Amino acid sequence: MAFKERNTNRGVKWRLFWRLRRAVYLCIFQLIIFNQTEAQIRYSIPEEMKKGSLVGNVAQDLGLDLQRLRSGRARIVTGENIQYTELKTDKGTLVVNERIDREHLCGDVTPCSFTFEILLEKPMELHPVTIEVLDVNDNAPTFQNRHLEFEISESAALGSRFVLESADDADVGENDLQSYILTPNDNFVLKQHVNPDGSKYAEMVLQKHLDREAQPRLSLKLLAVDGGNPQRSGTVNIGITILDINDNAPVFNQSVYKATVIENAPKGTYVVTVNARDIDSGSNGKITYSFSKSKVGIADVFDIDEATGRIYVAKEIDYEKDRKIEFMVEAKDQGGLTNSSKVELDVVDVNDNTPIINVMSFTSPVSEDSPAGTTIGIINVKDLDSGENGQIRCSIDGSVPFKIKSNVRNYYALITDAALDREKVSECNITVIASDAGSPPLSAKRMFYLKISDINDNAPVFSRGLYSAFITENNAQGVSVLSVHAKDPDENQNARVSYILEECEISGLSLSEYMSINAESGVIHAVRSFDYEQIKELIFTVKAQDGGSPPLSSNVTVKILIQDQNDNPPQVLYPVQTGGSVVAEMVPRSADVGYLVTKVVAVDVDSGQNAWLSYKLQKATDRALFEVGLQNGEIRTIRQVTDKDTVKQRLTVIVEDNGQPSRSATVIVNVAVADSFPEVLSEFTDFPHDKEYNDNLTFYLVLALAVVSFLFITCLVVIISVKIYRWRQSRILYHSNLPVIPYYPPRYSDTLGTGTLQHVYNYEVCRTTDSRKSDCKFGGAGSQNVLIMDPSSTGTMQQIQGEKSILDEPDSPLEVS
Repeated sequence: MAFKERNTNRGVKWRLFWRLRRAVYLCIFQLIIFNQTEAQIRYSIPEEMKKGSLVGNVAQDLGLDLQRLRSGRARIVTGENIQYTELKTDKGTLVVNERIDREHLCGDVTPCSFTFEILLEKPMELHPVTIEVLDVNDNAPTFQNRHLEFEISESAALGSRFVLESADDADVGENDLQSYILTPNDNFVLKQHVNPDGSKYAEMVLQKHLDREAQPRLSLKLLAVDGGNPQRSGTVNIGITILDINDNAPVFNQSVYKATVIENAPKGTYVVTVNARDIDSGSNGKITYSFSKSKVGIADVFDIDEATGRIYVAKEIDYEKDRKIEFMVEAKDQGGLTNSSKVELDVVDVNDNTPIINVMSFTSPVSEDSPAGTTIGIINVKDLDSGENGQIRCSIDGSVPFKIKSNVRNYYALITDAALDREKVSECNITVIASDAGSPPLSAKRMFYLKISDINDNAPVFSRGLYSAFITENNAQGVSVLSVHAKDPDENQNARVSYILEECEISGLSLSEYMSINAESGVIHAVRSFDYEQIKELIFTVKAQDGGSPPLSSNVTVKILIQDQNDNPPQVLYPVQTGGSVVAEMVPRSADVGYLVTKVVAVDVDSGQNAWLSYKLQKATDRALFEVGLQNGEIRTIRQVTDKDTVKQRLTVIVEDNGQPSRSATVIVNVAVADSFPEVLSEFTDFPHDKEYNDNLTFYLVLALAVVSFLFITCLVVIISVKIYRWRQSRILYHSNLPVIPYYPPRYSDTLGTGTLQHVYNYEVCRTTDSRKSDCKFGGAGSQNVLIMDPSSTGTMQQIQGEKSILDEPDSPLEVS
């Protein structure tokens, strides 16, 4: 496995190397080739050429043969979205591919051209091509408006100029707008001008006085022509209205207008119409009517329509004050000329004094539990007229649970006529009508706005008798499940509904462990994540309680069904998967086709289609020998067992449910194809176990590398620390004045020649005043070795030469100070 992995890594490295090398060569090649431009050609074609029209012979102009175009895969390279030309490599020609509109391509810019490149390969060549698009006269001059209107006074002075609308031509050069032509007439001539930017415009100049009475209107045409061939033109109609001058004053058709008006006539009552005429036309003949200022205050009593001369009542007229009214009416045209006429009005007396209603007292709001006959207001009614016109009768308009009762002369009481219900009628407009006995009778109305106050006499009512909802298991905590809603026909605090969960136990737990409800909105939330396999539905009661005193409430049942989710994989019950021992099913070699080997038994704790299981054969030692029943999990032979079939058969069966997404479980079935148990036992003694070394190999290699790296760094730090520590100790010994105490290793005696060392050593010790520079050499074996310590010395050791030897026992210590 390690050898295979090393070869694979080596192959990947070589492939990356060759790819990088090829990319570098390609970049160098492109830098060299694309800088070589062989030739540049330019063609001129008119716009609007048909698709397929010849532009030029590229092969001939570039000096290329057709074989070079085909072998070099010649093609057009352009950065535009539209490719106007197409290269015919079989003919070496360049043809029109799309309709070319010069005005769309370049607008007013001249000259108009576009550029592209012809690219050839093997070797790489890049030839720029420029196409100049020539303008053709395909656009006529156009005016923005189809009709122009002018209003010119007949008193306009000669030489007056009137600027006309300019025409626009999308073409350029000679095909652009060249001149304007005005239809011949006696009053106007045309003058043309050129702006600094080259655009042209025209003016009409008045050369003869206008006479509205002789010709009130003129109709002309302005023609704009270009210089193309064939020539194109555009026209616009010009309408001239000749305005009149004011030389006539208005004239009334009557010198005096007489009419009658009823006193107390309502505002807007028609009285009379005055009429005047002005023989002028237009604004000079338009007349406006107004009251003359000779009589002050008349404009407060009457209104006059300025356009029609109709006079209306603007204010009540009292016969007792004015029995006859006279005033002057003035007619004025727009030029300021005026004329006047007299209006005489006779006032007709009527029953003109309506009853007057005075409110003495009025109570609002009234509680809805007030009994019938409760007094809510007292009014006083008066009429300034006398006789029958002063006799008053009061009544209530409409069908309302109230009535009016007279107690004292001209005093009336407003009382309730029935029990009140605010939920049916929360507010009421009571109209009291007081009318006299005149002819015609006059009446007065007084409206009373009565508000009925609420009492808490209605409990909240749910919109449904039963609420039900579905929630999928494994839901998020706090998710909204459903919302309950109850209405209370009361108002204010009595109608403020609060929602409460009625305490109950579900599966031994309080309802609050499962659900919660928003007291204000009635939204029910899931407190926990549900498991369909543990609980399938929740049934509880929600109470809606208002804020009245005392509060009223109502209940509703809520049913929440928990929907199953495919969150449980199938569980294999048989065959049982053991950790160490191998369990195998035996199949005799004489088994026929369809022989039942075993049956895989599995269950899924989910429900519905999530629990529908299917069985498939995933892997097998010999797929041609066994099959698995899709629905029942039965493993059967699909052919006759032969002697060539191996004894050890290993089947991997996958069990899948029908959920979305589906979950699965895998079971390994060992099958022994043999006729006797000893044969099976001998074959299955070394049955290989499935170890997932391949899956974990990368992880273990990375882990081992990390551990080795950590140990190496740790050892390196320890070694450096020890070195630094020894160096500091040597510095301390060097600077100290303590005497040197000799150290005798084990089995050492200071007697000459009679020591306990098994072998005699010869040491060459060089000691200096600086202990860091001392040296100790270990010599080889010798016949005589003497180590002499001088007690009188102060930190030095005498050097004794002798034979050198190596100690046979490496663990024998010897220290020299």
